[in-house]
Amino acid sequence: MSEPKTEEQERGLTTAQAQARLASEGPNELPRGQRRTPLRIALEVLREPMLAMLAAAGAIYLLLGDTTEALILIAFAGLSIAITIVQETRTERVLEALRDLSAPRALVLRDGAAVRIAGREVVRGDWLVLEQGDRVAADALLLEASELKVDESLLTGESVPVRKRASTPDDPDFAEPGGDDLPQIYSGSILTRGRGLARVTGTGAHTRMGQIGVSLAALDTESPRLQGETSRIVRWCAIGGVAAALLVVLLYGLSRGSWLEAALSGIAVGMSLLPEEFPVVLTIFLAMGAWRIAQVGVLARRTSAIEVMGSVTVLCTDKTGTLTQNRMTVTELWLADGRTAVLGDSQPDAAFSALLKAAALASAPVPVDPMEIAFHEADRAFGNGGHDSRTLMRSYGLRPELLAMSNIWREAEGQGPLIVAGKGAPEAIAQLCRLDANGMAALEAAAEEMAQRGIRVLGVATASVAPDDIGKAHDEHDFSLVGLIGLIDPLRPGVASAVAECRAAGVRVVMITGDYAVTASAIGRKAGLADGGLMTGAELAALDDAALARRIRDVTVFARTLPEQKLRIVSALKAAGEVVAMTGDGVNDAPALKAAHVGIAMGKRGTDVAREAASIVLVEDDFGAIVAAIRLGRRIYDNIRKAMRFIFGVHVPIAGLALLPLVTGLPVVLGPIQIALLEMIIDPVCALVFEAEPEEGDLMRRRPRDPTERLFSAPMVVHSVAQGVVAFVALAALYLFHARQDIAPAELRTLMFFGLVAAVLALILADRSFSTSLREALLRGNLVFRYVLAAIGAMAVLVLTVPPLRRLLQFAPLHPVQLLAVGMVGIVLLLLLERIKRLSPDN
Repeated sequence: MSEPKTEEQERGLTTAQAQARLASEGPNELPRGQRRTPLRIALEVLREPMLAMLAAAGAIYLLLGDTTEALILIAFAGLSIAITIVQETRTERVLEALRDLSAPRALVLRDGAAVRIAGREVVRGDWLVLEQGDRVAADALLLEASELKVDESLLTGESVPVRKRASTPDDPDFAEPGGDDLPQIYSGSILTRGRGLARVTGTGAHTRMGQIGVSLAALDTESPRLQGETSRIVRWCAIGGVAAALLVVLLYGLSRGSWLEAALSGIAVGMSLLPEEFPVVLTIFLAMGAWRIAQVGVLARRTSAIEVMGSVTVLCTDKTGTLTQNRMTVTELWLADGRTAVLGDSQPDAAFSALLKAAALASAPVPVDPMEIAFHEADRAFGNGGHDSRTLMRSYGLRPELLAMSNIWREAEGQGPLIVAGKGAPEAIAQLCRLDANGMAALEAAAEEMAQRGIRVLGVATASVAPDDIGKAHDEHDFSLVGLIGLIDPLRPGVASAVAECRAAGVRVVMITGDYAVTASAIGRKAGLADGGLMTGAELAALDDAALARRIRDVTVFARTLPEQKLRIVSALKAAGEVVAMTGDGVNDAPALKAAHVGIAMGKRGTDVAREAASIVLVEDDFGAIVAAIRLGRRIYDNIRKAMRFIFGVHVPIAGLALLPLVTGLPVVLGPIQIALLEMIIDPVCALVFEAEPEEGDLMRRRPRDPTERLFSAPMVVHSVAQGVVAFVALAALYLFHARQDIAPAELRTLMFFGLVAAVLALILADRSFSTSLREALLRGNLVFRYVLAAIGAMAVLVLTVPPLRRLLQFAPLHPVQLLAVGMVGIVLLLLLERIKRLSPDN
């Protein structure tokens, strides 16, 4: 105890006091945003500009009496909304489950007795009874501490536990987390060793964790790039469609005198130019993308984030728990006689058994500390037994003046001397062993050599004492040096290959860690980070924003960084023109997660604050899933461009055939009903076929696309229109040739309708791949396309063979020669489109 306690303090709070504070100050939980119910998600989806355009198009068709087309559009809108609601509601349920798993319980003193309560019921002034393995429920000041070590990685990002001590009257109630020998403990941290008693100084939003959570409200979330793009295309499509329709009405009415037919022609042209497929493509593609990426353990809290992942140029990642496994593993052994061994390369000989056994005996019998867990695991892997045959007689804890600890054990038979096993910092073990100059030099050289490779080093020593000497001080025993043990936090499986795949895709992986520069560099080399500069937190603090933005392009490792510097790094990368994805799990990561273009939170070990700030959550904390998200984002963007290219192209021949009769004075072949039927083919092609297209072969070998590149770029639109013009020329030749043959208008209309169907299929085949290979166009695997092709074939057979349906659509039977002409138009058109595709900006 560091300060006297009154009788009231001895008992802690009373139940009545605790209830009063709970009512006045609120529960011990972080403020949460309004839960995203299915209704709220649906309202968010309906506010998307392209979906609003889709609904408006459906309303126009409904007002015109075109119930079929209106129902099709409404069906696609409903499908998009349903997919999004199901996916994002599932995401919210998973996040709620993760919150429940991470909610700690607490042992507090109430009415003088220890009671276990829910963490949300802890109040300021409560006394927390803390034992090894507990998760701290609130910020508190230690009143008693016995060999206490705490893992504060959620706040600092570093998994190595820090020592704690009891407070003194001069200690402040609050201090920054991290560092040894502080009396403050923080909500969310875990006791890895020892026990303590602490008085709660802050709960909920008043904790260190809560303050970071509240500060997130001041940060603006990056707006999805597609939102601006779609708003722009909505305006231009609306203006162009209305203008063209009015122009046709005027031309037809003035030239032919029939204003009713003029109105119908204007409606037909307006329908042909209204690309209602845009909202179908953008909403369905992103909703389906969220569903697809969920299959590999990635939850998209915002579907637009999946597409943005495809344009990421820099991936900022934490070291501990993201690149590494957040657990310590024994990797190297050094004996006092100079022999060394590397675990994993081969099985060390029996001489190293005593070193591992001594390290395990110097640890807690049931370890929680990551390093002690590693010692026990290595000891068991070597075939040594546990502590079952021995009795722990006494433990010596760490002291600021001697950073070593040891345990005294009695053998099972209870005869003979007792065994003392100690471990600690190499210099502390050297002090216990009273090494001479030569012994000290050898120890220091071995420890330094390991440390230079990023290995954490502990020394191990043993002693034999008589039972009567058990009461001696720690440093009075006659210790002998056994050796050194090197530990690392190993890379996660697959990290190196995932980083290599990112590098091949032109995505720079940047590691940000609070660990030492040597350790960070070693992990960076093992992970395969690109050769680049290293910058420490102190160097970063010395730079202004402009200088940091200039230097940051060449830095791949940031070491010894403070939590608040992560946000500055992300902001500097954005200022340098990068598209930034940021991974994180701790509260300290949340501001950077929210500021990044894409925030990626860890699902299992991540905090609520981090998950709420992120737009993507990794369910299994798998770094490789990030690469899968980048891959899918690129595939989605590719397929959106393919679909858009098709949409722009396919409306040109439709509009052309609606306008051509007005110019030539020949019979009108396309009315609203025929165009509506064509849209029944075009809509599912856009929404289903292109969405299901497999990725391009070079998808992950390209550089990320330019962040300033427009989805509807001028080169892409020009190329698409050029495709449409080629299709229109081929169909116009077919139309003019047969119109001069004096065939019936219904027969001409049927011929041109199926000519348009052939043109649509040629455009699909040409646009479904960026490759200029005809074989790729025809044989590229896409099961959905096969189904759609079968449906189109079935529709053609029905239209041509069922007389009532032909009359309803104002069609007539076609001769085999005419069908052959239609087929030849499609084949020739496909060959031409494949030739001009070489000029595409995507090739």
